[in-house]
Amino acid sequence: MSQPSYEHGASSMPLLYETIGECLTRVSGSQPDREAIVSCAQDVRLTYAELEAKVNALASALLAHGIQAGDRVGVWAPNCVEWVLVQYATAKVGAILVNVNPAYRTHELAYALEQSGVRLLFSAATFKTSDYRAMMSETRDRLPDLQDTVFFEDETWREWASAPIDAAALAARLATLDPDDAINIQYTSGTTGFPKGATLTHHNILNNGFFVGELCGYTDADRVCLPVPFYHCFGMVMGNLAALTHTACVVVPSPGFDPLATLRAVAAERCTSLYGVPTMFIAMLEDASFADHDLHTLRTGIMAGSPCPTEVMRRVVTDMHMDEVSICYGMTETSPVSTQTRRDDSLERRVSTIGRIGPHVEVKIIDPETGLTVPRGEVGELCTRGYSVMRGYWDDPERTAEVKDDAGWMHTGDLATMDDEGYMNIVGRSKDMIIRGGENIYPREVEEFLYTHPDIADAQAIGVPDQKYGEELCVWIRLRDGAAKLDADTLRAFCEGKLAHYKIPRYVLCVDSFPMTVTGKVRKTEMREQSIEMLGLTAVAGIQTA
Repeated sequence: MSQPSYEHGASSMPLLYETIGECLTRVSGSQPDREAIVSCAQDVRLTYAELEAKVNALASALLAHGIQAGDRVGVWAPNCVEWVLVQYATAKVGAILVNVNPAYRTHELAYALEQSGVRLLFSAATFKTSDYRAMMSETRDRLPDLQDTVFFEDETWREWASAPIDAAALAARLATLDPDDAINIQYTSGTTGFPKGATLTHHNILNNGFFVGELCGYTDADRVCLPVPFYHCFGMVMGNLAALTHTACVVVPSPGFDPLATLRAVAAERCTSLYGVPTMFIAMLEDASFADHDLHTLRTGIMAGSPCPTEVMRRVVTDMHMDEVSICYGMTETSPVSTQTRRDDSLERRVSTIGRIGPHVEVKIIDPETGLTVPRGEVGELCTRGYSVMRGYWDDPERTAEVKDDAGWMHTGDLATMDDEGYMNIVGRSKDMIIRGGENIYPREVEEFLYTHPDIADAQAIGVPDQKYGEELCVWIRLRDGAAKLDADTLRAFCEGKLAHYKIPRYVLCVDSFPMTVTGKVRKTEMREQSIEMLGLTAVAGIQTA
């Protein structure tokens, strides 16, 4: 009988069992003068001692304003030092940090804040084309739990951030906190039209950051360049917490991704590690000034978030000197990383697989119909179990039960294979989620919004291959009788300002009918195949990815 597709990440290194606040205090006490964070755009540098002091000041302000353990505190901003201070200060007092995507528009913002019951929101005033003040004014009446909004650009923020430190009150609060307490809510797009708030604990994310850093070989000499967003696990867990647990330094090149700013930051700050989704690495490699930047200090980094084109991975290794670069696979609900390639893996392994199971995590690949584990080499749904699995979706036991079974297994919805040595590959998705440049998009959410257009009778959203983003959003539209033809520009204009930019369809196909099964279900696989042909994407679809 062939070996089953099951692996356990046995490890001699124990899990951490402390809160994030305790970890920061321990690390800052051991190496207070080590640089903790550099924000290039803000021209800010903080040592671990300075970071700890600023975090304690903000945490004291939270206590003074009556924030209790378990209260939800939101942060809505691009990458900046203030974001990190809020991340650690909320952890110090046991408040649950609610990450708000900077690309959210008003209806997405209102849903996340209302559903989680955010009591206090820290926010930037503006970012790119987004006016956060105006959007908050527009949604304020829909948020009965929200007591205050503090904008980073205002004097109010400076008062909060420079509050006198109440060491006794902080110590008293810290003594009431437990590593298994919920500490973070991250919203993922919803299959039923609404996002779901994955609820994560100190234990979930601190350990995931630690072991990701271990597999990258981090020490206190590493400097990790993070152009990936903090609002996502990629930035705040794999980045910030991986660095914290190894007393490494985080380098923030710019508020949002900018390829030139990132290349400059790597060279100027002598970074040893660089993160990004494939589109970010492609943009850096294609930048006209690429050859002008000295990247020889780079050793490692992580490429994740969407399928990684193998040729891009090869160029990252050779042209960016990232000989030990990793591919990681995971999802927000698993804190996020479940599998990772290793530093000593062959180049072929690192460009063609998602690696092996991480420490202290289990994985199995099952037949979605029977639930039984399939033999090695056969395709099935990838499931993970262990310290990293979320507590559940915030205030949503029904949808939690849909993905997390009684035995504690998280059903990812991804179809995968496992070889005899435990290396895995993602071959598709049993759920119809679209991953565009590292952003998760559930078609149902887009479809339900499109139904609000007066000329649309029915809409179906699918992902089609794209060389830059991995996938792009394509919608098939059936118009109401008598409606004029709806082109892509008109539909995008309808979506502008109401949907986050990455959820706005790039392709629009007006059709008379959808391909259906005999039972009346839409055949999205067939739609995707037809779309590739109609849109001339056959060559892009043939690009090999890991």
